[in-house]
Amino acid sequence: MNEMKDTILLAGIGLIGGSIALAIKKQHPHKRIIGVDISEEQLTAALKLRIIDERADSFTEGAQKASAVIIATPVTQTLHMLDKLAASGISHDLLITDVGSTKQKVVSYADQVLPPHYQFVGGHPMAGSHKSGAAAAKEFLFENAFYILTPGQSTSKESVGQLKDLLKATNAHFVEMTPEEHDGVTSVISHFPHIVAASLVHQAHHCEEDYPLVKRFAAGGFRDITRIASSSPAMWRDILLHNKEKLLERFKEWKREIDTIESYVENEDADKLFGYFKKAKDYRDGLPLRQKGAIPSFYDLYVDVPDHPGVISEITAILADEHISITNIRIIETREDINGILRISFQTDDDRKRAENCIQNRANYETFYAD
Repeated sequence: MNEMKDTILLAGIGLIGGSIALAIKKQHPHKRIIGVDISEEQLTAALKLRIIDERADSFTEGAQKASAVIIATPVTQTLHMLDKLAASGISHDLLITDVGSTKQKVVSYADQVLPPHYQFVGGHPMAGSHKSGAAAAKEFLFENAFYILTPGQSTSKESVGQLKDLLKATNAHFVEMTPEEHDGVTSVISHFPHIVAASLVHQAHHCEEDYPLVKRFAAGGFRDITRIASSSPAMWRDILLHNKEKLLERFKEWKREIDTIESYVENEDADKLFGYFKKAKDYRDGLPLRQKGAIPSFYDLYVDVPDHPGVISEITAILADEHISITNIRIIETREDINGILRISFQTDDDRKRAENCIQNRANYETFYAD
């Protein structure tokens, strides 16, 4: 029975699930993690990387051996797994959580189908990466990020405390809220911005026929503000369908917002245009700088270098000497509102700060980054 108490089933061994498993292993080295995934490749990688200790032949088989179940799959698949748990006939207590970006449907469904001795705590770790899969998992992925917990109607405070203890080594900031509050907040600062980014890209694509240079000029700031449009289409299809009601509210608000600014332009109302942008600037400048939010941060450093042969190899050699990893490097052609010719992307803010110091000290180039 003690073996079962110390066993966790992880369903879905990608970036999020794998990172949670590594954090648990750090804090609770005695815990045994069983993995299940539809991808044989991810299972094999997870075993090699010691993210999991063993694999299960099926989700239900793994749950029978565990006292806790972490479902790190898309929301639609999570609902299927809740059905499997409800039909499993497992008689011992189970602590169950998920990692989905929408919470109302999942938590409501868990309340509806799960028996009382199963305790479900909805979860949403608000961190991610441009990489995916088990190989990208890191035990510190969620450090200083918000980790939202949305207990169900029948979830005990003790169960929430148990989950927090299990996830303590993530070093995340746990925030409890209702599923309704969660879906409302994320619709504003995560879900709807993805819709806006995708719509801007569609607009650029439609205009390319009339303005063939659109794609070339979009390589600068436009590419940056629409980067989230590169997210998984399948994931965002599911998120929008599962957070339909909140997003319909956002559409109405957005239409009113666009109508307002359109009227200012049509009437050439300079004062209202200035006030509109001033109010947006003031609010945006007051947003927290050092906290991770719903949309993963990117850590870009702009370097003001002369565009001559060998400059990229010069910079990369400096960073290599300091053992600083980069995720991307490129020359910027469209530089409106951007200081610097070279843009270097890093995985963490610490890497960016170290890079800034060594480039300034060793190469004497000016560096900049946007807050």
